[in-house]
Amino acid sequence: MGSSSPYLEFVRISKSFPGVLALDDVSFGVNSGSVRALVGENGAGKSTLLKILSGVYRPSSGVLRIDGSERAFQGTSESLAAGVSVIYQELVTVPKLSVAENLFLGHLPKKRGLVDYPCLYELARAALVSLADDIDPRTPLGLLSIGQQQMMEIAKALTRGARILAFDEPTSSLSAREIERLFSVIERLRSEGRTILYVSHRMEEIFQICDSVTVFKDGRHIETFHSTKGLTQDILINRMVGRDIKNVYNYSERPYGDVSIEARDITGPGLKEPISIRVRSGEILGLFGLVGAGRTELLKLIYGATRRTGGEILLKGHPAKVETPRDAIDQGIVFCSENRKAEGIIPLGSVQENINISARRHHGYRMGFINETWERRNAKEQVRSLDVRTPSLEQRICNLSGGNQQKVILARWLSDQMSVVLFDEPTRGIDVGARSEIYALIRRLAERGVAILMVSSDLPEVLGVSDRIAVMRDGALSGIVERTDTSEQKILSMALPV
Repeated sequence: MGSSSPYLEFVRISKSFPGVLALDDVSFGVNSGSVRALVGENGAGKSTLLKILSGVYRPSSGVLRIDGSERAFQGTSESLAAGVSVIYQELVTVPKLSVAENLFLGHLPKKRGLVDYPCLYELARAALVSLADDIDPRTPLGLLSIGQQQMMEIAKALTRGARILAFDEPTSSLSAREIERLFSVIERLRSEGRTILYVSHRMEEIFQICDSVTVFKDGRHIETFHSTKGLTQDILINRMVGRDIKNVYNYSERPYGDVSIEARDITGPGLKEPISIRVRSGEILGLFGLVGAGRTELLKLIYGATRRTGGEILLKGHPAKVETPRDAIDQGIVFCSENRKAEGIIPLGSVQENINISARRHHGYRMGFINETWERRNAKEQVRSLDVRTPSLEQRICNLSGGNQQKVILARWLSDQMSVVLFDEPTRGIDVGARSEIYALIRRLAERGVAILMVSSDLPEVLGVSDRIAVMRDGALSGIVERTDTSEQKILSMALPV
Protein backbone atom coordinates (compact mmCIF):
# COMPACT_ATOMS: atom_id res chain seq x y z
CA MET A 1 0.00 0.00 0.00
CA GLY A 2 2.99 2.32 -0.33
CA SER A 3 5.39 3.91 2.10
CA SER A 4 4.44 5.27 5.50
CA SER A 5 5.20 8.93 4.69
CA PRO A 6 2.92 10.65 2.15
CA TYR A 7 4.36 11.13 -1.33
CA LEU A 8 1.87 13.96 -1.94
CA GLU A 9 0.84 16.41 0.79
CA PHE A 10 -1.55 19.36 0.85
CA VAL A 11 -0.65 21.56 3.83
CA ARG A 12 -3.18 24.19 4.98
CA ILE A 13 -4.26 25.00 1.41
CA SER A 14 -6.76 27.85 0.98
CA LYS A 15 -8.04 29.44 -2.22
CA SER A 16 -10.24 32.53 -2.49
CA PHE A 17 -12.11 33.97 -5.44
CA PRO A 18 -14.16 37.20 -5.36
CA GLY A 19 -17.05 36.44 -3.01
CA VAL A 20 -16.15 32.76 -2.61
CA LEU A 21 -13.80 30.83 -0.31
CA ALA A 22 -13.34 27.72 -2.49
CA LEU A 23 -10.82 25.96 -0.21
CA ASP A 24 -10.48 26.58 3.51
CA ASP A 25 -7.32 25.34 5.30
CA VAL A 26 -7.22 21.90 3.61
CA SER A 27 -4.57 19.43 4.82
CA PHE A 28 -4.10 15.74 4.00
CA GLY A 29 -1.53 13.39 2.47
CA VAL A 30 -1.55 10.51 0.00
CA ASN A 31 0.95 7.65 -0.09
CA SER A 32 2.59 6.30 -3.21
CA GLY A 33 1.07 3.05 -4.46
CA SER A 34 -2.44 4.02 -3.39
CA VAL A 35 -5.69 5.23 -4.96
CA ARG A 36 -7.31 8.04 -2.94
CA ALA A 37 -10.93 8.99 -3.67
CA LEU A 38 -11.87 12.65 -3.31
CA VAL A 39 -15.61 12.93 -2.66
CA GLY A 40 -18.01 15.75 -1.87
CA GLU A 41 -20.94 17.66 -3.28
CA ASN A 42 -20.49 19.88 -6.32
CA GLY A 43 -18.75 23.03 -5.15
CA ALA A 44 -17.08 21.25 -2.22
CA GLY A 45 -13.61 22.16 -3.50
CA LYS A 46 -12.38 18.98 -5.25
CA SER A 47 -11.87 20.52 -8.70
CA THR A 48 -10.23 23.63 -7.24
CA LEU A 49 -7.74 21.40 -5.40
CA LEU A 50 -6.92 19.52 -8.62
CA LYS A 51 -6.35 22.82 -10.42
CA ILE A 52 -3.89 23.87 -7.71
CA LEU A 53 -2.14 20.52 -8.09
CA SER A 54 -1.93 20.97 -11.88
CA GLY A 55 -0.69 24.57 -11.69
CA VAL A 56 -3.84 26.15 -13.16
CA TYR A 57 -4.43 28.01 -9.87
CA ARG A 58 -1.99 29.21 -7.22
CA PRO A 59 -3.17 28.76 -3.62
CA SER A 60 -4.02 31.88 -1.63
CA SER A 61 -2.15 30.28 1.26
CA GLY A 62 -0.64 26.94 2.19
CA VAL A 63 1.95 24.72 0.51
CA LEU A 64 2.13 21.61 -1.63
CA ARG A 65 4.73 18.92 -0.93
CA ILE A 66 5.83 16.22 -3.36
CA ASP A 67 8.19 13.55 -2.04
CA GLY A 68 9.01 15.81 0.91
CA SER A 69 9.88 18.92 -1.15
CA GLU A 70 7.74 22.06 -1.14
CA ARG A 71 6.47 23.06 -4.58
CA ALA A 72 4.84 26.29 -5.80
CA PHE A 73 3.79 25.83 -9.42
CA GLN A 74 3.66 28.98 -11.55
CA GLY A 75 1.80 27.15 -14.32
CA THR A 76 0.85 23.79 -15.79
CA SER A 77 4.25 23.24 -17.40
CA GLU A 78 5.94 23.30 -13.98
CA SER A 79 3.40 20.83 -12.64
CA LEU A 80 4.00 18.47 -15.58
CA ALA A 81 7.75 18.76 -15.09
CA ALA A 82 7.27 17.75 -11.44
CA GLY A 83 5.56 14.51 -12.52
CA VAL A 84 1.93 15.56 -12.05
CA SER A 85 -0.80 14.81 -14.59
CA VAL A 86 -4.51 15.63 -14.17
CA ILE A 87 -6.90 13.91 -16.59
CA TYR A 88 -10.08 15.97 -16.68
CA GLN A 89 -13.63 14.84 -17.45
CA GLU A 90 -13.55 17.00 -20.59
CA LEU A 91 -10.31 15.99 -22.27
CA VAL A 92 -7.97 18.66 -23.65
CA THR A 93 -6.95 17.38 -27.08
CA VAL A 94 -6.31 18.47 -30.68
CA PRO A 95 -8.81 16.28 -32.61
CA LYS A 96 -7.38 16.87 -36.11
CA LEU A 97 -3.84 15.85 -35.17
CA SER A 98 -2.88 12.19 -35.03
CA VAL A 99 -2.77 10.14 -31.83
CA ALA A 100 1.04 10.18 -31.98
CA GLU A 101 1.21 13.97 -32.41
CA ASN A 102 -1.16 14.44 -29.45
CA LEU A 103 0.91 12.06 -27.33
CA PHE A 104 4.16 13.98 -27.84
CA LEU A 105 2.78 17.48 -28.39
CA GLY A 106 5.37 19.96 -27.12
CA HIS A 107 8.25 17.47 -27.32
CA LEU A 108 8.00 15.92 -30.79
CA PRO A 109 11.13 14.02 -31.88
CA LYS A 110 12.99 15.94 -34.60
CA LYS A 111 15.61 15.24 -37.21
CA ARG A 112 17.38 18.11 -39.02
CA GLY A 113 14.83 20.54 -37.65
CA LEU A 114 11.81 18.57 -38.92
CA VAL A 115 9.48 16.18 -37.11
CA ASP A 116 10.88 12.65 -37.32
CA TYR A 117 7.62 10.81 -38.05
CA PRO A 118 9.02 7.24 -38.20
CA CYS A 119 10.55 7.81 -34.76
CA LEU A 120 7.34 9.49 -33.51
CA TYR A 121 5.16 6.56 -34.55
CA GLU A 122 7.55 4.06 -33.01
CA LEU A 123 7.59 5.97 -29.70
CA ALA A 124 3.79 6.23 -29.78
CA ARG A 125 3.37 2.48 -30.34
CA ALA A 126 5.69 1.77 -27.41
CA ALA A 127 3.71 4.18 -25.18
CA LEU A 128 0.36 2.65 -26.14
CA VAL A 129 1.30 -1.02 -26.17
CA SER A 130 0.37 -1.77 -22.55
CA LEU A 131 -2.64 0.57 -22.46
CA ALA A 132 -4.39 0.53 -25.81
CA ASP A 133 -2.57 -1.55 -28.39
CA ASP A 134 -5.65 -1.45 -30.63
CA ILE A 135 -5.03 2.24 -31.43
CA ASP A 136 -3.10 3.11 -34.59
CA PRO A 137 -0.80 6.07 -33.75
CA ARG A 138 -1.48 7.57 -37.21
CA THR A 139 -5.25 7.83 -36.60
CA PRO A 140 -6.66 11.37 -36.21
CA LEU A 141 -7.52 11.67 -32.52
CA GLY A 142 -11.04 12.90 -33.23
CA LEU A 143 -11.96 9.50 -34.69
CA LEU A 144 -11.34 7.71 -31.37
CA SER A 145 -13.98 6.93 -28.77
CA ILE A 146 -13.89 8.87 -25.47
CA GLY A 147 -12.50 5.75 -23.77
CA GLN A 148 -9.67 5.45 -26.29
CA GLN A 149 -8.88 9.17 -25.97
CA GLN A 150 -8.68 8.71 -22.21
CA MET A 151 -6.18 5.86 -22.60
CA MET A 152 -4.17 8.14 -24.88
CA GLU A 153 -4.15 10.83 -22.16
CA ILE A 154 -2.86 8.28 -19.62
CA ALA A 155 -0.16 7.22 -22.08
CA LYS A 156 0.75 10.89 -22.57
CA ALA A 157 1.13 11.31 -18.80
CA LEU A 158 3.38 8.27 -18.56
CA THR A 159 5.62 9.43 -21.44
CA ARG A 160 6.24 12.56 -19.37
CA GLY A 161 7.20 10.53 -16.31
CA ALA A 162 4.09 11.20 -14.22
CA ARG A 163 4.29 9.85 -10.68
CA ILE A 164 1.02 11.52 -9.58
CA LEU A 165 -2.09 11.01 -11.70
CA ALA A 166 -5.45 12.58 -10.88
CA PHE A 167 -8.70 11.51 -12.58
CA ASP A 168 -11.70 13.87 -12.59
CA GLU A 169 -14.98 11.99 -13.22
CA PRO A 170 -13.21 9.63 -15.67
CA THR A 171 -16.12 7.25 -16.31
CA SER A 172 -18.95 9.73 -17.02
CA SER A 173 -18.90 9.07 -20.79
CA LEU A 174 -17.49 5.52 -20.90
CA SER A 175 -19.11 2.20 -21.78
CA ALA A 176 -19.01 -0.68 -19.27
CA ARG A 177 -16.16 -2.33 -21.21
CA GLU A 178 -14.14 0.91 -21.27
CA ILE A 179 -14.67 1.39 -17.52
CA GLU A 180 -13.39 -2.14 -16.89
CA ARG A 181 -10.28 -1.41 -18.94
CA LEU A 182 -9.69 1.91 -17.18
CA PHE A 183 -9.89 0.23 -13.77
CA SER A 184 -7.38 -2.44 -14.79
CA VAL A 185 -4.98 0.32 -15.92
CA ILE A 186 -5.43 2.22 -12.63
CA GLU A 187 -4.76 -1.00 -10.72
CA ARG A 188 -1.53 -1.45 -12.69
CA LEU A 189 -0.46 2.14 -12.01
CA ARG A 190 -1.03 1.57 -8.30
CA SER A 191 1.07 -1.60 -8.37
CA GLU A 192 3.89 0.42 -10.00
CA GLY A 193 3.92 2.71 -6.96
CA ARG A 194 2.28 5.76 -8.51
CA THR A 195 0.03 8.06 -6.48
CA ILE A 196 -3.55 8.22 -7.77
CA LEU A 197 -6.30 10.74 -6.93
CA TYR A 198 -9.77 9.71 -8.09
CA VAL A 199 -12.76 12.08 -8.18
CA SER A 200 -16.16 10.48 -8.81
CA HIS A 201 -19.79 10.84 -7.78
CA ARG A 202 -20.41 7.14 -8.45
CA MET A 203 -20.28 5.49 -5.05
CA GLU A 204 -19.90 1.95 -6.39
CA GLU A 205 -16.68 2.99 -8.17
CA ILE A 206 -15.19 4.38 -4.96
CA PHE A 207 -15.50 1.01 -3.24
CA GLN A 208 -14.33 -0.93 -6.29
CA ILE A 209 -11.12 0.93 -7.17
CA CYS A 210 -10.07 3.12 -4.19
CA ASP A 211 -8.33 2.07 -0.98
CA SER A 212 -8.90 5.34 0.94
CA VAL A 213 -11.31 8.29 0.83
CA THR A 214 -11.02 12.00 1.63
CA VAL A 215 -14.33 13.84 2.14
CA PHE A 216 -14.83 17.54 1.31
CA LYS A 217 -17.70 19.83 2.24
CA ASP A 218 -17.98 23.59 1.63
CA GLY A 219 -14.29 23.86 0.75
CA ARG A 220 -13.10 22.09 3.91
CA HIS A 221 -11.48 18.72 4.55
CA ILE A 222 -14.07 16.92 6.67
CA GLU A 223 -12.49 13.50 7.18
CA THR A 224 -10.13 10.98 5.63
CA PHE A 225 -10.94 7.27 5.81
CA HIS A 226 -7.61 5.46 5.40
CA SER A 227 -9.35 2.23 4.45
CA THR A 228 -12.63 1.43 2.71
CA LYS A 229 -13.06 -1.70 4.84
CA GLY A 230 -16.13 -1.26 7.01
CA LEU A 231 -17.02 1.96 5.22
CA THR A 232 -20.53 2.18 3.72
CA GLN A 233 -22.25 4.43 1.19
CA ASP A 234 -24.57 5.74 3.91
CA ILE A 235 -21.61 6.83 6.06
CA LEU A 236 -19.93 8.57 3.11
CA ILE A 237 -23.08 10.34 1.97
CA ASN A 238 -23.80 11.53 5.50
CA ARG A 239 -20.30 13.03 5.79
CA MET A 240 -20.58 14.61 2.32
CA VAL A 241 -23.97 16.28 2.67
CA GLY A 242 -24.25 16.59 6.43
CA ARG A 243 -27.52 14.64 6.53
CA ASP A 244 -28.92 11.19 5.80
CA ILE A 245 -30.48 10.64 2.39
CA LYS A 246 -32.52 7.50 2.87
CA ASN A 247 -34.22 7.59 -0.50
CA VAL A 248 -32.50 9.76 -3.07
CA TYR A 249 -35.28 9.18 -5.64
CA ASN A 250 -38.32 9.57 -3.35
CA TYR A 251 -40.66 8.31 -6.06
CA SER A 252 -44.37 8.99 -5.70
CA GLU A 253 -47.26 8.11 -7.98
CA ARG A 254 -49.24 10.92 -9.61
CA PRO A 255 -52.20 11.11 -11.97
CA TYR A 256 -51.51 11.39 -15.70
CA GLY A 257 -53.42 13.33 -18.31
CA ASP A 258 -53.87 12.67 -22.01
CA VAL A 259 -50.97 12.05 -24.38
CA SER A 260 -49.00 15.31 -24.50
CA ILE A 261 -46.41 14.43 -27.14
CA GLU A 262 -46.18 11.59 -29.62
CA ALA A 263 -43.19 10.86 -31.84
CA ARG A 264 -44.61 8.72 -34.64
CA ASP A 265 -42.40 6.61 -36.94
CA ILE A 266 -39.37 8.88 -36.44
CA THR A 267 -36.36 8.17 -38.65
CA GLY A 268 -33.04 9.98 -38.99
CA PRO A 269 -29.29 9.82 -38.24
CA GLY A 270 -28.46 7.37 -35.46
CA LEU A 271 -31.68 5.31 -35.81
CA LYS A 272 -31.81 2.00 -37.66
CA GLU A 273 -35.58 1.73 -37.86
CA PRO A 274 -38.63 3.98 -37.30
CA ILE A 275 -39.35 4.70 -33.61
CA SER A 276 -42.68 5.65 -32.05
CA ILE A 277 -43.17 6.72 -28.43
CA ARG A 278 -45.86 8.61 -26.50
CA VAL A 279 -45.61 10.54 -23.24
CA ARG A 280 -48.65 11.67 -21.24
CA SER A 281 -48.88 14.95 -19.37
CA GLY A 282 -47.57 14.43 -15.84
CA GLU A 283 -45.64 11.30 -16.84
CA ILE A 284 -41.90 10.62 -16.62
CA LEU A 285 -40.81 8.22 -19.37
CA GLY A 286 -37.25 6.99 -18.85
CA LEU A 287 -35.14 6.15 -21.91
CA PHE A 288 -32.36 3.65 -21.23
CA GLY A 289 -29.73 2.10 -23.47
CA LEU A 290 -26.01 1.45 -23.67
CA VAL A 291 -23.57 3.95 -25.21
CA GLY A 292 -24.32 4.17 -28.95
CA ALA A 293 -27.92 2.91 -28.64
CA GLY A 294 -29.30 6.10 -30.23
CA ARG A 295 -30.99 7.73 -27.22
CA THR A 296 -29.51 11.23 -27.59
CA GLU A 297 -30.01 11.02 -31.35
CA LEU A 298 -33.73 10.33 -30.80
CA LEU A 299 -34.10 13.32 -28.45
CA LYS A 300 -32.42 15.63 -30.94
CA LEU A 301 -34.66 14.38 -33.76
CA ILE A 302 -37.74 15.08 -31.63
CA TYR A 303 -36.42 18.53 -30.67
CA GLY A 304 -35.48 19.50 -34.22
CA ALA A 305 -31.77 19.84 -33.43
CA THR A 306 -31.18 17.10 -36.05
CA ARG A 307 -33.28 16.98 -39.22
CA ARG A 308 -35.65 14.00 -39.41
CA THR A 309 -35.79 11.91 -42.58
CA GLY A 310 -39.26 10.65 -41.76
CA GLY A 311 -42.06 10.57 -39.22
CA GLU A 312 -43.96 13.31 -37.41
CA ILE A 313 -44.42 14.97 -34.03
CA LEU A 314 -47.92 15.29 -32.56
CA LEU A 315 -48.77 17.61 -29.67
CA LYS A 316 -52.02 16.83 -27.85
CA GLY A 317 -53.06 14.68 -30.78
CA HIS A 318 -52.44 17.26 -33.50
CA PRO A 319 -49.53 17.29 -36.02
CA ALA A 320 -46.94 19.93 -35.07
CA LYS A 321 -44.23 21.55 -37.17
CA VAL A 322 -41.03 20.87 -35.24
CA GLU A 323 -38.16 21.23 -37.68
CA THR A 324 -35.82 23.40 -35.60
CA PRO A 325 -35.17 24.00 -31.88
CA ARG A 326 -36.91 27.39 -32.25
CA ASP A 327 -40.04 25.59 -33.52
CA ALA A 328 -39.84 23.24 -30.52
CA ILE A 329 -39.43 26.01 -27.93
CA ASP A 330 -42.24 28.07 -29.50
CA GLN A 331 -44.55 25.07 -29.05
CA GLY A 332 -43.49 24.31 -25.47
CA ILE A 333 -40.88 21.58 -26.07
CA VAL A 334 -37.54 22.21 -24.33
CA PHE A 335 -34.28 20.25 -24.21
CA CYS A 336 -31.75 19.93 -21.37
CA SER A 337 -28.52 18.62 -22.91
CA GLU A 338 -26.02 16.36 -21.16
CA ASN A 339 -23.30 18.70 -22.45
CA ARG A 340 -24.21 21.70 -20.30
CA LYS A 341 -21.16 23.75 -21.20
CA ALA A 342 -21.53 23.43 -24.98
CA GLU A 343 -25.31 23.23 -25.38
CA GLY A 344 -27.00 24.30 -22.15
CA ILE A 345 -25.53 27.51 -20.77
CA ILE A 346 -24.12 30.83 -21.90
CA PRO A 347 -20.83 30.32 -19.99
CA LEU A 348 -19.84 33.99 -19.64
CA GLY A 349 -23.42 35.13 -19.02
CA SER A 350 -24.70 35.85 -15.53
CA VAL A 351 -27.01 33.59 -13.56
CA GLN A 352 -29.80 36.11 -14.14
CA GLU A 353 -29.25 36.21 -17.90
CA ASN A 354 -29.15 32.42 -18.19
CA ILE A 355 -32.44 32.11 -16.30
CA ASN A 356 -34.29 34.73 -18.34
CA ILE A 357 -32.86 34.24 -21.83
CA SER A 358 -35.82 32.21 -23.12
CA ALA A 359 -38.80 33.64 -21.20
CA ARG A 360 -37.93 37.28 -21.89
CA ARG A 361 -39.62 37.00 -25.28
CA HIS A 362 -42.92 36.77 -23.38
CA HIS A 363 -42.14 39.20 -20.58
CA GLY A 364 -39.08 41.19 -21.37
CA TYR A 365 -38.98 43.35 -24.44
CA ARG A 366 -40.73 46.70 -24.54
CA MET A 367 -39.87 48.95 -27.48
CA GLY A 368 -36.55 47.13 -27.83
CA PHE A 369 -35.59 47.39 -24.13
CA ILE A 370 -35.31 44.55 -21.62
CA ASN A 371 -37.78 44.68 -18.73
CA GLU A 372 -35.11 44.67 -16.02
CA THR A 373 -37.63 44.80 -13.17
CA TRP A 374 -39.30 41.56 -14.30
CA GLU A 375 -35.95 39.88 -15.07
CA ARG A 376 -34.48 40.57 -11.65
CA ARG A 377 -37.68 39.62 -9.81
CA ASN A 378 -38.01 36.34 -11.77
CA ALA A 379 -34.35 35.38 -11.38
CA LYS A 380 -34.47 36.12 -7.65
CA GLU A 381 -37.59 33.99 -7.21
CA GLN A 382 -36.18 31.07 -9.23
CA VAL A 383 -32.86 31.12 -7.34
CA ARG A 384 -34.74 31.10 -4.04
CA SER A 385 -37.23 28.41 -5.10
CA LEU A 386 -34.61 26.05 -6.56
CA ASP A 387 -31.96 26.80 -3.91
CA VAL A 388 -29.35 27.79 -6.52
CA ARG A 389 -26.12 28.39 -4.61
CA THR A 390 -24.57 31.52 -6.07
CA PRO A 391 -22.96 34.58 -4.45
CA SER A 392 -25.19 36.85 -6.58
CA LEU A 393 -27.44 36.98 -9.63
CA GLU A 394 -24.55 38.70 -11.47
CA GLN A 395 -22.18 35.73 -10.93
CA ARG A 396 -21.06 34.15 -14.22
CA ILE A 397 -22.72 30.76 -14.54
CA CYS A 398 -19.41 29.12 -15.58
CA ASN A 399 -18.21 29.70 -11.99
CA LEU A 400 -21.04 27.60 -10.49
CA SER A 401 -20.87 23.88 -9.78
CA GLY A 402 -22.42 21.40 -12.24
CA GLY A 403 -25.44 20.83 -10.01
CA ASN A 404 -26.15 24.54 -9.71
CA GLN A 405 -25.70 25.05 -13.45
CA GLN A 406 -28.32 22.35 -14.00
CA LYS A 407 -30.67 24.11 -11.58
CA VAL A 408 -30.25 27.35 -13.53
CA ILE A 409 -31.16 25.54 -16.76
CA LEU A 410 -34.27 24.15 -15.03
CA ALA A 411 -35.06 27.64 -13.73
CA ARG A 412 -34.93 28.87 -17.34
CA TRP A 413 -37.61 26.42 -18.42
CA LEU A 414 -39.68 26.93 -15.25
CA SER A 415 -39.72 30.63 -16.20
CA ASP A 416 -41.04 29.80 -19.67
CA GLN A 417 -44.26 28.26 -20.94
CA MET A 418 -43.50 24.61 -21.68
CA SER A 419 -45.44 21.35 -21.77
CA VAL A 420 -42.66 18.86 -22.67
CA VAL A 421 -39.12 18.57 -21.28
CA LEU A 422 -36.48 16.36 -22.91
CA PHE A 423 -33.71 15.54 -20.40
CA ASP A 424 -30.42 14.03 -21.58
CA GLU A 425 -28.44 12.68 -18.57
CA PRO A 426 -29.84 15.30 -16.14
CA THR A 427 -27.53 14.27 -13.27
CA ARG A 428 -24.29 13.64 -15.21
CA GLY A 429 -21.36 14.79 -13.04
CA ILE A 430 -23.67 15.82 -10.17
CA ASP A 431 -23.18 14.66 -6.59
CA VAL A 432 -25.67 12.61 -4.60
CA GLY A 433 -27.00 15.56 -2.56
CA ALA A 434 -27.66 17.71 -5.63
CA ARG A 435 -29.11 14.68 -7.43
CA SER A 436 -31.89 14.35 -4.87
CA GLU A 437 -32.72 18.03 -5.48
CA ILE A 438 -32.74 17.55 -9.28
CA TYR A 439 -35.07 14.55 -8.92
CA ALA A 440 -37.39 16.64 -6.73
CA LEU A 441 -37.46 19.36 -9.43
CA ILE A 442 -38.25 16.78 -12.12
CA ARG A 443 -41.12 15.47 -9.96
CA ARG A 444 -42.33 19.05 -9.47
CA LEU A 445 -42.49 19.52 -13.25
CA ALA A 446 -44.43 16.27 -13.64
CA GLU A 447 -46.86 17.30 -10.91
CA ARG A 448 -47.50 20.49 -12.91
CA GLY A 449 -48.60 18.31 -15.83
CA VAL A 450 -45.39 18.53 -17.85
CA ALA A 451 -44.56 15.47 -20.00
CA ILE A 452 -40.98 14.34 -19.38
CA LEU A 453 -38.75 12.14 -21.54
CA MET A 454 -35.51 11.41 -19.67
CA VAL A 455 -32.40 9.73 -21.07
CA SER A 456 -30.09 8.18 -18.47
CA SER A 457 -27.21 5.70 -18.49
CA ASP A 458 -27.69 5.14 -14.75
CA LEU A 459 -29.96 2.10 -14.43
CA PRO A 460 -30.90 2.65 -10.75
CA GLU A 461 -31.78 6.25 -11.68
CA VAL A 462 -34.05 5.17 -14.53
CA LEU A 463 -35.83 2.68 -12.26
CA GLY A 464 -36.00 5.13 -9.37
CA VAL A 465 -37.42 8.14 -11.24
CA SER A 466 -39.47 6.84 -14.19
CA ASP A 467 -43.12 5.83 -14.43
CA ARG A 468 -42.41 3.78 -17.57
CA ILE A 469 -39.09 2.82 -19.17
CA ALA A 470 -38.35 2.67 -22.90
CA VAL A 471 -35.25 0.66 -23.80
CA MET A 472 -33.16 1.24 -26.94
CA ARG A 473 -30.67 -1.13 -28.50
CA ASP A 474 -28.49 -0.46 -31.52
CA GLY A 475 -30.61 2.37 -32.96
CA ALA A 476 -33.95 0.66 -32.39
CA LEU A 477 -36.61 0.50 -29.67
CA SER A 478 -36.50 -2.92 -28.00
CA GLY A 479 -39.50 -2.36 -25.72
CA ILE A 480 -41.35 -0.24 -23.15
CA VAL A 481 -42.09 -1.55 -19.65
CA GLU A 482 -43.93 -0.33 -16.55
CA ARG A 483 -41.77 0.42 -13.50
CA THR A 484 -43.83 -2.02 -11.43
CA ASP A 485 -43.22 -4.83 -13.91
CA THR A 486 -39.45 -4.78 -14.35
CA SER A 487 -36.01 -5.14 -12.78
CA GLU A 488 -32.42 -4.15 -13.48
CA GLN A 489 -31.79 -7.57 -15.02
CA LYS A 490 -34.78 -7.32 -17.36
CA ILE A 491 -33.92 -3.78 -18.52
CA LEU A 492 -30.27 -4.68 -19.09
CA SER A 493 -31.17 -7.82 -21.06
CA MET A 494 -33.37 -5.66 -23.32
CA ALA A 495 -30.45 -3.23 -23.84
CA LEU A 496 -27.66 -5.74 -24.50
CA PRO A 497 -26.86 -6.74 -28.11
CA VAL A 498 -28.59 -9.95 -29.19
